[in-house]
This record gives sequence, structure tokens and C-alpha cells, in this order.
Amino acid sequence: MNITGLQKMTLLDFPGKVACAVFLQGCNFRCPFCHNSDLLGPQGSQHISEEYLLNFLNKRRGLLDGVCITGGEPTLQADLVSLIRRIKEMGFAVKLDTNGNRPDVLKALLEAKLLDYVAMDIKNSPSRYGETVGIADFPLDKVEQSIRLLTAGDTDFEFRTTVVEEFHNEESILEMGQWLYALAGNKKIKHYFLQPFADRDSVLQTGLHTPKTAALQRFSKLFAPYAENICIRGADT
Repeated sequence: MNITGLQKMTLLDFPGKVACAVFLQGCNFRCPFCHNSDLLGPQGSQHISEEYLLNFLNKRRGLLDGVCITGGEPTLQADLVSLIRRIKEMGFAVKLDTNGNRPDVLKALLEAKLLDYVAMDIKNSPSRYGETVGIADFPLDKVEQSIRLLTAGDTDFEFRTTVVEEFHNEESILEMGQWLYALAGNKKIKHYFLQPFADRDSVLQTGLHTPKTAALQRFSKLFAPYAENICIRGADT
């Protein structure tokens, strides 16, 4: 298990929970706007042992409600299921952040009832997915499998899109909404979040821009027919 970071408390990452965030190394996407570029490769700048993490959690029983497993892309880790099982056995709720490109792992976790909440990144509309994840001719089948797993299941989840001025416009937002609605069996997505890109020194591609709040509000209205609850997260108002 390649654990490369631990945020000891967060009130933002796990809805309704006082949680910690565990960062796992490695990702199979290369999104140009990614600000966790130090987590993309197979090896990180530091390593936290599984024993250290579990000892930390044991000491935080009664103080923390949940654990957010994030990355990178957590589903790349071979021992993810066993780690989450051990965390659940300690009495913590578990949230998984994922890009949805490992539906087999997601299915195993859902079927074992090891997840209390899933946040899946929806990068863009189908026609612009490849450029947005930094992979030419990106096949959508695995992402679509994960979307169907979540929308057909009973585990609470959210879909979220980081909006970048260079990658998202009204056409892509509308196409994305229609695509998700169809994959969900012509049903509205329960929770959908639009979050503005925040430029940092660590992003993979320079020169990208944060969308204006007015643009995010237009996108939210365009997406509204396809979501029961759509929110803008992290925008200046």
C-alpha cells in the first residue's frame, strides 16, 4: 500500500463527517489542470506505513467519524479492499474519491458494503474526455460502467466536475448532463457539484484559467434538468 499523505482532520471532504484524508500515490490520468501532480507517479516524496495509519486511527476513535480515501487514484492500489475493510472494522465510515476508471475495484467495494460515500470525478463531456484527462482516444467504457454502478446502487454518492475555462463551455456541460442522465436510466443525478479550477504552481499545464462565477452559474442552470441537487462548490461569491 503506497500511502503518501495524511490530513489529520478535515470538515470539508466527507459530507456530514469529521474526517481525516488519506492520500494514495499514483494515477492513471494526466489531467492538465491537476494540482496534485506530486501524486501522479508510482513513487511519492514520502511514505506512510499502513501500521502508522491504523495506529493513528485507533487513537482517533470517538474524535473522527470517517476516513476519506483519496489520491492520486486510490483504486490502483492492490491492497485497497483489505485496507478499507480494516478501517471499517475500526468503526469508521469510509468515503472513496475516484476517477471511475477501475469499475471492477469499485464494484468489489460496493458489493462488500465497504463504502459509505463515493465522490466520482466526471471530467467532461464524452467528446472532450480524452483531452481533459490527458489521454488521446480515451475509451469511455470503464468510466461509464462506474457511472452505472453508482446510479443503480444504494450507496450515497456525488458526481463532481472541476471546471476549467479552456476545457468547459455551455456545449460540453449540456452534453455531459445528457450523457449522465441517459447512463442513469433517464433519471436525475442525486448530487452534482461544479467546482472551479484553482491555479497553482503544481498544475501540469500552465496558462489555464479559473472560470468566472457567472459562467459557473450559467452551467449550473444548464445542468439543472439532469440533477436533483446541483451546487457550485468553492467559487467566490
